[in-house]
Amino acid sequence: MTVHARHVRTDRLNTFVREAGDPSDPTLLLVHGNVSSSVFFEELIADLSADVHVLAPDLRGYGDSERLPIDATRGVRDLSDDLAALLDALGVEGPVDALGWSAGGNAVLQLAIDHPHRVRRLVLEATGSPYGFGGSTGPDGRPVAEDFAGSGGGTANPAFCRALAAGDRGEEPTSPLTTLRQFYVAPGFTVDPEAEQRYLDGMLKTSVGDDVYPGDLTTSSNWPGVAPGTTGMNNALSPKYLDQSGFADLDPVPPVLWVRGELDQIVSDTSMFDLAQLGRLGAVPGWPGEDVCPPQPMVAQVRAVLESAGRFTEVVYEGCGHAPHLERPARFAADVRAFLRS
Repeated sequence: MTVHARHVRTDRLNTFVREAGDPSDPTLLLVHGNVSSSVFFEELIADLSADVHVLAPDLRGYGDSERLPIDATRGVRDLSDDLAALLDALGVEGPVDALGWSAGGNAVLQLAIDHPHRVRRLVLEATGSPYGFGGSTGPDGRPVAEDFAGSGGGTANPAFCRALAAGDRGEEPTSPLTTLRQFYVAPGFTVDPEAEQRYLDGMLKTSVGDDVYPGDLTTSSNWPGVAPGTTGMNNALSPKYLDQSGFADLDPVPPVLWVRGELDQIVSDTSMFDLAQLGRLGAVPGWPGEDVCPPQPMVAQVRAVLESAGRFTEVVYEGCGHAPHLERPARFAADVRAFLRS
């Protein structure tokens, strides 16, 4: 199946889109996560486009889409509004099925909340918590500190951000390539070398700065000393601005397939990207302890909201990390296809 790649001008931005399949078939929207792009969906697009019309855009500031700032005070609404504008520009009528990977899961959840007529069913792949990333605890996502310290733009590793901005293709511990190998997939999983370089290309096209990734920050008197700013992706994912528990109040609630890897180190109840978990492990000094700043129970938070919504199926892939569609491509495509046909 031929994949067509092009830019589409919407009323919000110039969006790069990978498209395949028959436009007369039902549409499946694929939305990538943080520090990635639609290139990560190449194999999945080729597989699923035999049955559905696939649209896989790059989010603003990512991949080959236009670099525009993310207003974090809106949570991820800039991203969901961009997706709705893309469907309008392409003349896609009626509801679509939407698959979101990692932070892309938050984007499609927001699309369902703010544009419910646009969404028929959701596939959440290793989705971020509906209460964002960092700075919250409990299944209800209550903040650890009044200023939401431990979340936002200041939580990103500065060395990783410098390597990303420099286009570093090396194998240093904080390089994008090492991060891809150690955290995007399960430890020990080997990505096809040629595909790995294309994925790395996609990562390196991330717009680095206060506007997109990771975003700005404010200092805090609470550990770990940083709190959310107002722009950029990591701030948009802060619980200061992101609360998607309202998904459970939709009427009707779209059916959800939630697929996650057993060994996911990014979205986890013990995430290696959560400063509280790193503090507990001694990797970030000064951690005030479990009573003051416990690690965020991300998986438990997702499950709590979906259980409240009442229409979901959870599937856990054993021995799999943060990218089921890369690590178990045949199984993942089959599970998605079966869900869309149900």
